[in-house]
Amino acid sequence: MTGRSLTLVLASASPRRSELLGRLGLDVKVAVSHVDEMPLAGEAPATYALRLALEKARAAAHRYPGFPLLAADTVVALGDRIFGKPRDRAEAAAMLADLAGRTHAVVTAMALLWQEREATHVELAQVTMAASSAELRAWYRETGEGDDKAGAYAVQGKGALLIERVEGNVQAVVGLPLAPLPGLLARASLRLAAAGARLTLTPGPVAANAARA
Repeated sequence: MTGRSLTLVLASASPRRSELLGRLGLDVKVAVSHVDEMPLAGEAPATYALRLALEKARAAAHRYPGFPLLAADTVVALGDRIFGKPRDRAEAAAMLADLAGRTHAVVTAMALLWQEREATHVELAQVTMAASSAELRAWYRETGEGDDKAGAYAVQGKGALLIERVEGNVQAVVGLPLAPLPGLLARASLRLAAAGARLTLTPGPVAANAARA
């Protein structure tokens, strides 16, 4: 990590998040953080998502000192009931059946750590699922697309067939809203700089001044 261009460590195993950042041209290193994802008793969905994002970022920080770290966690919630990743296809079937024909919330929390600074952002979207048939849901379940997704579906894939509408930032449903990223970076004294057709991550004014002090 030399010069003014920084490598962003993504504390997530999600290929979708890595792909979204890669589209910007950023230099990204993936570092999977293993944390206990069991919700606490009475924990609200947004609080749960934010706690996990922070825990993932902090866990990766021990392995990558000096690097800016970004972590995110996405939660599907029907009322106060939190839907995580299905443990198996049977649980995926139950999730899809419970969500069918109903509107649920999707919360994505992001946490950014750099030089003892922590910045967070929470994005919310409302997803209304179509009143799909059991046959269609069974077909989708067996594609395996939702095996590692909160709520057992992917809005950007075949799962779009089950979705009637999305209100809010659809990238919150995908798992990493990009529009809030510049503001999140700025709060940690980082910025996105244009470098031809790509973007680079550089220290912001406060961080640069601190480095010269």
